[in-house]
Amino acid sequence: MSLLEARNIRKIYGSLKALDGASLVVSGNEFHGLIGPNGSGKSTLLKCIAGAEIPTEGTILLGNRDITSFTAAERARAGLSLKFQITAVLPELSVYDNILIALQANSSLFVLLLSLSRKALHEKAMDCLARFKLVDKHDQLAAYLSHGEQQWLEIAMALAREPKLLLLDEPTAGMSPQERRATGELLAPIKSSCSLLIVEHDLDFIKDICDSLTVLDQGQVVASGPTQEVQNSQRVKEAYLSHA
Repeated sequence: MSLLEARNIRKIYGSLKALDGASLVVSGNEFHGLIGPNGSGKSTLLKCIAGAEIPTEGTILLGNRDITSFTAAERARAGLSLKFQITAVLPELSVYDNILIALQANSSLFVLLLSLSRKALHEKAMDCLARFKLVDKHDQLAAYLSHGEQQWLEIAMALAREPKLLLLDEPTAGMSPQERRATGELLAPIKSSCSLLIVEHDLDFIKDICDSLTVLDQGQVVASGPTQEVQNSQRVKEAYLSHA
């Protein structure tokens, strides 16, 4: 059963056609990779799905709901969560307080005004940090985490609201090979409760964790399907070679 459907998405900036009828489907409990050469429209499509950009044409469905005209905040409430490529943790706050703020997004104003949420959310905050191997650094300023650890913290924050679908834009950029492997291992357990749509340039990483792939070139889908099938596609190889 499909969780997300992006149908015939077009995005035009003046004379630039960034997306030209791109479509993709993400099923429930699926890790779906969105790949393609530089400038193919991957990040633009992800932003259109997240609500950071509004498509010029096309439809976006989450479950059976048409969310095409929803704001980013409305999409978040509907079950989408997004982590952009650039890390956006709060460096002057502790690791713990970063995750607590993300969890407090689900708290009522009454609870926040009475300062009741910190105690109520403590166990959940520590569980979130444990999932991404950050418990031992909970009282450390986020600024002092390594680049990979900051990425893990932001993924943990994106998952704090228990989304139906997590969108990740190049989460392993700048990571060491060891950190990339660890990231795949840390993401794997979320599949039982949350689907993933990920834009990534590291093809070895993406083929190891993704069930299916959609490949863009010049704003159009050139292949979509099971990972093994797509990576062996001649059209996909030609798309990459033409940009080499």
